[in-house]
Amino acid sequence: MNNPLSVTTPSKILPNHLQRLALIYVRQSSTKQVEHNKESQLYQYNLVERARSMGWPTPQIRVIDADLGLSGQGSDYRTGFKELVAEVSLGNVGLVVGYEVSRLARNNSDWYQLLDLCAVFGTLIADTDGLYDPRLYNDRLLLGLKGTMSEAELHLLKLRMAQGRMNQVRRGVYRQHLPTGLLRLPDGSVILDPDEQVRHTLELLFVQFATLGSCEKVLRYCRRENVLLPRRQTSGFSAGRLLWKEASAAAIYDILRNPAYAGAFAYGRRQVDPARRRPGQRATGLAYKPLSEWLYLQQDVYPAYLSWDQYLANQQRLHENATRAFVAPVGEGNTAQGAARAGAALLQGLVLCGKCGCRMRVAYKHTPRYHCDALARRYDRPRCASFPIPSVDQVVVEAFLEAVHPAQLDALEAVLADQGAEQARLRRQWQERLARARYEVGLAQRQYEAVDPQNRLVAAELERRWEEKLLQVRQVDQEVQRFEQQAQRPALSEATQQQFRTICQTLPVLWEQGELGGVQKKELLRSLIASVVLRALAPDRVEVKIVWVSGHYSLYEVPLRVHREADVSGHEAMIERIGQLWQSGQSDEQIAVTLTAEGFRSARRLEVTGACVQKLRLDRGWYLTLHQSRGALELEGYLTPRGLASVLGVERTWVYRRLYNGEIEARYLRRSAQGNVWLIQNDPVLLAFLRAKRVDPTSADRGSPPLQATPCTNG
Repeated sequence: MNNPLSVTTPSKILPNHLQRLALIYVRQSSTKQVEHNKESQLYQYNLVERARSMGWPTPQIRVIDADLGLSGQGSDYRTGFKELVAEVSLGNVGLVVGYEVSRLARNNSDWYQLLDLCAVFGTLIADTDGLYDPRLYNDRLLLGLKGTMSEAELHLLKLRMAQGRMNQVRRGVYRQHLPTGLLRLPDGSVILDPDEQVRHTLELLFVQFATLGSCEKVLRYCRRENVLLPRRQTSGFSAGRLLWKEASAAAIYDILRNPAYAGAFAYGRRQVDPARRRPGQRATGLAYKPLSEWLYLQQDVYPAYLSWDQYLANQQRLHENATRAFVAPVGEGNTAQGAARAGAALLQGLVLCGKCGCRMRVAYKHTPRYHCDALARRYDRPRCASFPIPSVDQVVVEAFLEAVHPAQLDALEAVLADQGAEQARLRRQWQERLARARYEVGLAQRQYEAVDPQNRLVAAELERRWEEKLLQVRQVDQEVQRFEQQAQRPALSEATQQQFRTICQTLPVLWEQGELGGVQKKELLRSLIASVVLRALAPDRVEVKIVWVSGHYSLYEVPLRVHREADVSGHEAMIERIGQLWQSGQSDEQIAVTLTAEGFRSARRLEVTGACVQKLRLDRGWYLTLHQSRGALELEGYLTPRGLASVLGVERTWVYRRLYNGEIEARYLRRSAQGNVWLIQNDPVLLAFLRAKRVDPTSADRGSPPLQATPCTNG
């Protein structure tokens, strides 16, 4: 039988083909195949002889084997395939030889790209079945079918492998990588790590997270107390060894999220998301999925460090601590509260917008405010709402203190017990570290003593290691002594103990006096309050809905300060009431007191001020009786000082001077009942006397006797 790769169809191989390169593409799908399937690799390299037998000289035959151990399902990380495509696109290739189509590509996008380029530049393709010219219809059709079958074959292989893996998972025979703290015995059973220090460190980590509530706080605690985290290496140079490393946020986060510590077997926590793949990077696209999307979950499989309920509570706390930089879809909101941080906003992370349901942000510029712009950022609509922080916080804090006041908590014993337990855990950590360091010193000493003293090269190295271990023991011993000194804290004073015994009664005092920090206040509020919903009822009023952790809620209506008086609720009613009180003859201060008692308020204050009443009254031309009286020329048939000055043709001050120095006798004077204004009789004798004074003012200035006026007879 003739060789199918021999020149059976000489019409396809033209002289211009032989003048160009013949590329032999060699690929195997995995490193395991490269190491063990030597026969397949050798057969692919022997394709060089077949290309030579088809007429290509040896100098023009090149082998591309850069993709050994790489899958053909993509070309992003296959440099050999990219080199082949580049040579074809430059017109340098006359023949491409592969063991079969699946060696060249396992997906149609790469395969048809290569076919199109070969058709454009007249490049032939050969495999174990024959020689093909992509420019010919029949050959192109056959090559297309082969590429489709190759992609389908890969898909079927993946399905069978995934199904087989899931069958192992369901039967409970799938061996999953175990985290540090769990060990698998040769018989397949799983036990807690026999190393007590490893177990105690993990237990300390879970206890501190339950107490502190965030990874960052646990990290700072580990750094402050110099707590190292264990790690059993599963690969690399230190495979099988137990290493102790400085705590990091990523390590703490991974430990808290791993369900194996809660005794659960979980498969499919991370799944491939094609949208997250990065070109040229193979191990990308994996994303953590929520618990509801895990492929398989079975509880009570491994020995546990914490209960499943506590694990779920930790995941919920981690979710609430996570703050998002993007705006959540309207209607869903952002359920992440974020960890309690320093800041004036006591409800940070608890406040929800009553209009769109998203979590409100905190702005500290100028006046601190809670604001929501989710609709503005997402749909270019007006901003939802903005409320001043002090007004809202004050109402919520008062409701919280009122809620905790009836309770009677014995906080002293709880605080002392927590302190004692924490000190015991830390003391145990240091003692175990010291014991481990002493063991390593003894081991190094035994290794040094077991070596032949004549073997100077080995003895010197072992002696150096022994000295290093001795130095580590001294350092750990010093750290233990320092810890013991710090642990001897003075006992609480009697006053402090009494405060703890009556904490519910003294909490408001401590709160107002600033004895509690911002983070402490926020943690206290979160212990009872699940969320606070703010909804604008009017420009100067907001509805505060406090949702308690029990599921119940409380509603409050809080007045807000606004810039314009017209934005105050009941503004028109207040103006009408001012008009009524003005007509009754009350002063501005009296009107302000009455309005405040009746529940009215001004724009920038929670009460009505006299200045506010005066401004509103004057804007409408409502003048007080005193002002009207002083502006009149005559009242009740008498002349006012303004009227007398007009009759005499003098300034009002001239008239007032005569009134105050007694030149106008009291019998000609009286006071107005409205406004207490001077009223002067319109008497001709008095007017003549005053005119004379106006002509000769020196007589009055020299202290001449006052006029002896006759009784007024004008009725």
